Amino acid sequence: MKETRRKFIKKSAVAGTGAIVAPTFISAKVFGANDRINAAVLGLNGRGKSHVSGLMKQNNVQVTTLCDPDMNILKTRKDDFKETYDQDVNLEQDLRRVMDDKDIDVVSIASPNHWHSLSVIWACQTGKDAYVEKPGSHNIWEGRKMVEAAQKYDRIVQHGVQLRSSPAVNQAIQLLREGYIGRVYMARGLVFRWRPSIGDKGFSPVPEGLDYDLWTGPAPKRPFTENLVHYNWHWHWDYGNGDVGNQGIHETDLCMWGLDVGLPTEITSMGGKFLWDDAKEVPEVLTSVYNYPEENKIIQFEVRPWATNTEQGVTVGNIFYGEKGILVVDGYSKFKTYLGRDREPGISGDDGEQEATGMERGAGGTDGHFANFIEAVRKHDASILNAPAETAHLSSGLAHLGNIAYRLGKVLNFDPKAEKFVNDPEADQMLTRNYRANYVVPNKV
Repeated sequence: MKETRRKFIKKSAVAGTGAIVAPTFISAKVFGANDRINAAVLGLNGRGKSHVSGLMKQNNVQVTTLCDPDMNILKTRKDDFKETYDQDVNLEQDLRRVMDDKDIDVVSIASPNHWHSLSVIWACQTGKDAYVEKPGSHNIWEGRKMVEAAQKYDRIVQHGVQLRSSPAVNQAIQLLREGYIGRVYMARGLVFRWRPSIGDKGFSPVPEGLDYDLWTGPAPKRPFTENLVHYNWHWHWDYGNGDVGNQGIHETDLCMWGLDVGLPTEITSMGGKFLWDDAKEVPEVLTSVYNYPEENKIIQFEVRPWATNTEQGVTVGNIFYGEKGILVVDGYSKFKTYLGRDREPGISGDDGEQEATGMERGAGGTDGHFANFIEAVRKHDASILNAPAETAHLSSGLAHLGNIAYRLGKVLNFDPKAEKFVNDPEADQMLTRNYRANYVVPNKV
């Protein structure tokens, strides 16, 4: 599957100002076969807990530092770490001190979306390799800067879309490439998640122990509200990207990977809030269409928040349409095919079924994705990454394009090579943002 992935990256685009307050460049060490890799995890409220577990399961890898702007969370995770591993761990609120620590080799980033790209850039500039949660970026411009930093500083950057390490999903991609369902012309991404009302809690004092300035980082600093910290930032434009830029990045990534395309040239989106009168800014329901006229292919994407039907038994996943049938990916690790107008069941695969995949059980999932990352770090070989920085930029960029089309309420024309809209200054302004002093994504990384 490496050849397929490289071809996908080649089809992609090749292409804030201000001084960045970041640590001084440090040379990364060269790993020998028996050298221990020291890791820091940034962001410990949610997904970061899985990062700790995934890293600690790797051979000769040690999580030495936990970093989060909320000291209350850090103290809780320190206790959890001690109970689970019978070890102590360092705590740090400011990620810049993590970047300055020469004993830390890799950083694993599970902070809110608005921090992702800058954290990766700082890691690359200080000689560290990085694993970054989806989405790789909060906007398209900073995503490209992340890719440039990984290339300039020759660092290993893995995007946290673990389905790329799934044997079953890789088998599904191979079937698409081999024409098992004929010429594949459309991909559909599905994100049907139960997302209840978050209410409107208004403004309140910053809780003791939380460094809210650090939490805000590159984004605009709003008055503190519990509707942002710690999870519901997902539903506010300054910090998150809605569910298409949350859960949906797994599916945008797979749509593009399966169709073997980069960014589209025509985008339209429609949706809104239909259920809850709450503090969310993003749409609850969103339908986006991404058109590729030159390739004669199309992506459809659906976000739904509440009671809904399944599609082909799937609530979160992908459906690929070909002239001979369809291929359905359910979640992160299994697929089915249906052939002909009578929908005869065809080849299926599941990471939990060794006979179906022909591969070792457990090779996929979060732990397997971290294993791929650590192997690439040890060998210092980005070519073996299952989800390199360029794919992070593209899959995140697809979500960003859909959100921009929704927010502007019009069909957009996009130039994938220039990564700019066609004769549309209003839309171009939404490709980036104004960054706060001390947290600026640099124009030249």
